[in-house]
Amino acid sequence: MSRYILSLDQGTTSSRAILFDEDARIAGQGQYELTQYFPRPGWVEHDPEQIWDMQLKAARAAMVNGNIDASQIAAIGITNQRETALVWDRATGEPVYPAIVWQDRRTAEMCEELKRKGLEREIGEKTGLVADAYFSATKIAWILDHAEGARERAERGELLAGTVDTWLIWKLTGGAVHATDVTNASRTMLFDLHRRVWDEKLMAELNIPAGLLPEVRMSGGSFGTALKQWFGAEIPIASVLGDQQAALFGHTCLEPGSAKNTYGTGCFILMNTGSEAVASRHGLLTTVAWGMGEELYYALEGSVFVAGAAVQWLEEGLGLIENPGQSEQKAREVEDSEGVVVVPAFTGLGAPYWDMYARGAVFGLTRGTTSAHLVRATLESLAFQSRDVIGAMEKDAGMPLAELRVDGGAVRNDLLMQFQADILGSEVTRTTYAETTALGAALLAGLAAGFWSREELRNFNKAEKTFTPAMPQEEREKRYHIWHDAVSRTRGWEKHESPRG
Repeated sequence: MSRYILSLDQGTTSSRAILFDEDARIAGQGQYELTQYFPRPGWVEHDPEQIWDMQLKAARAAMVNGNIDASQIAAIGITNQRETALVWDRATGEPVYPAIVWQDRRTAEMCEELKRKGLEREIGEKTGLVADAYFSATKIAWILDHAEGARERAERGELLAGTVDTWLIWKLTGGAVHATDVTNASRTMLFDLHRRVWDEKLMAELNIPAGLLPEVRMSGGSFGTALKQWFGAEIPIASVLGDQQAALFGHTCLEPGSAKNTYGTGCFILMNTGSEAVASRHGLLTTVAWGMGEELYYALEGSVFVAGAAVQWLEEGLGLIENPGQSEQKAREVEDSEGVVVVPAFTGLGAPYWDMYARGAVFGLTRGTTSAHLVRATLESLAFQSRDVIGAMEKDAGMPLAELRVDGGAVRNDLLMQFQADILGSEVTRTTYAETTALGAALLAGLAAGFWSREELRNFNKAEKTFTPAMPQEEREKRYHIWHDAVSRTRGWEKHESPRG
């Protein structure tokens, strides 16, 4: 009887489930959209119950789609949107507030207060992160402060908190397991990378009770068992990875120095640094790549807050395209962007700038500017932002980028991928699986469950197409200089400050 690995891929805009066979080929899949809520400017929320319902529905659809019985599933791997935070009732499982999504900026002032207290350096040294609203810690603190009665209930031990992986594990196991993995823990701004524990001082600064937080486990290993009532048989949960670490693993970037970029709602670049937690001097984050057994791997990461979300804005906000897939066709209506530059800093700027108060802008408009120029310039912004991060990464790692392996929905856009290679001056390799996140969670679950060996993993996810830079260096640097100028003019906008002030 054939055996499979079930990957649960809970993302920002949808919940997906994919079943992989013994050759890591897709045998069945399901996917359902997730509703986005924007109650105030800069706020982004999800319904925790919808996250669970859509994920369960997607998994069942994958089984039906592949005509696969639960008894054939060897293990479950979970991957998730990382910094999104939830708090729920320990006894009933009822959320006390909507999930605050990683894009949400409501806790920016809380982060500024941490900086005023002089904690920024300590946060960096302990967690590898910066004091920013992007991460989970201040979101949890905000919920405790603003959901009615939450602070008192948390102190009485009646509530639990976690990121999306913890919520799914808790639901799948019927509340038997309240745990997270080292990759998700490393994105909270509460986890000491070196001691591998929740940091007591940081918890105290944000007034987060220790009993609220989940147990931290290695990414590849046991996270309990999904109950029979969900799929028709009990299935062990064998891996948990934050989405970007899952993509790194899915690209089989198993050696130090190997790197990938995922073009999703945001844009995320990770480089494997091996067993060493490399401290960044250029605005990047130090994070956990994955852990299994006694082995723990680290990575450097740079995050672009708005990538695919910018293309979504072209569709839903401006009505310039009917769907994201149409963006390439529309952009090809013009030979280039003709000096138009889009800086999609809708929720601030991530690495290497870390400016919570930057806001989006369009520069270089003329009477001859068309919708096609705007679409093309928006696509180019994804590549420019990625170069910002990769340039910082090369400095920290002390080595040039030899190749960038890419995945995510936008990588099917050949125009964007060619421009990415051009503006980087490096090869860009699109692999067999455009959606590598789910594959990564499956590969690690399969490895942990003895489904595959480490050597077999290298046979999966081969190169599908390589884009070679064709733009002259002088033009590349000129265009990048213009991009930098545009970015400088967006900085501090929400504070109404001068970019240089």
